[in-house]
Amino acid sequence: MAAAAAAGGGEERPGEGPGASLSSLPLPPSSQPPGRDTPEDVVLEAPASGLAFHPARDLLAAGDVDGDVFVYSYSCLEGGNKELWSSGHHLKSCRALAFSEDGQKLFTVSKDKAIHTLDVEEGRLIRRISMAHSAPINSLLLVDEHCLATGDDAGRLRLWDQRRDGPCMDLHEHEEYIADMALDPAKKLLLTAGGDGCLGVFNIKRRRFDLLSEPQASDLTSVVLMKRGKKVACGSSDGTIYLFNWDGFGATSDRFALKAESIDCMVPITDNLLCTGATDGLIRAVNILPNRVVGSVGQHAGEPIERLALARCGRLLASSGHDQRLKFWDVASLRSLVVDDYRRRKKKGGPLKTLSAKAWGGDDFFAGLREEPEAPEDGAADDDDGGDDDDDSD
Repeated sequence: MAAAAAAGGGEERPGEGPGASLSSLPLPPSSQPPGRDTPEDVVLEAPASGLAFHPARDLLAAGDVDGDVFVYSYSCLEGGNKELWSSGHHLKSCRALAFSEDGQKLFTVSKDKAIHTLDVEEGRLIRRISMAHSAPINSLLLVDEHCLATGDDAGRLRLWDQRRDGPCMDLHEHEEYIADMALDPAKKLLLTAGGDGCLGVFNIKRRRFDLLSEPQASDLTSVVLMKRGKKVACGSSDGTIYLFNWDGFGATSDRFALKAESIDCMVPITDNLLCTGATDGLIRAVNILPNRVVGSVGQHAGEPIERLALARCGRLLASSGHDQRLKFWDVASLRSLVVDDYRRRKKKGGPLKTLSAKAWGGDDFFAGLREEPEAPEDGAADDDDGGDDDDDSD
């Protein structure tokens, strides 16, 4: 099993030995200690393809492409990150993971087609569902305290009730892999982003399929709810964000092209603003309606970004990339950011505005990543990173 280490590790504090339980650990400080805005990077021996924050404590779980799962406590203190335990029960890549609502369990899914339930205190395997799908599992979504949803490489969606054996819903509507899933606040409709370019809509209350959108020009790689649930945003493999109205899933209402080869993951920061992770290694802050790339939150030095996760406090964003690092970014300033409808003309080819202390904004990094801007059509003003005309319809 691949070993992992927290960068900048220090001496063990009382109660933090290898055999210590999580209940014996002191809670990391909630206030920002002098000298650090964010925790130090965590260095892995393989890229992490799954990432999740604990719902109540300062813990971060990561699953890597070797099938290993790690849980870390994190802190802004020097040497404050600690690996609490690791698990090597998966035989192939761990592609997604999620904590239970009470934080006592960790669910993981893998290319080996299995679903594992781990005890968060000790890392002990509680339950294994072998061959949960006939194809490798690609995505995982926690529905409530009892149910979770899984999507596989063949486009099959299954819903699992932990109190029962076997899936309680089994539907196969997508023609390609299910990349990501999202749930409405009422926990009635589950949305899927498919490799066939379609947004899927499933009524999990009634255990039925509702519809697929018309296919887009490229794979849909991620899906999030925005604008208090009135809009659905989907990232794609061609670097475009597709927008759907909540009551109009059949066709897009707007689209917004970023200067990125592929948007591989997205996470909402507020109702209006989200962060995207792309293959060029940049984490972009993007406002939705009006559509703007606000700036750069951070980067993985040109390495593709696999996953983004937002901590419960809303201040810390974690990212995993092909550089085998877990990085933390301070996004507190984004929560109060307001973007108006006025389009400001900017200098062509200029770097993105930096939105965190660790984001790079100099030409030494961005010069190799920028694309030559296309001439605006009909005198339209340039946007901060591309994008179509805004559509403010609900």
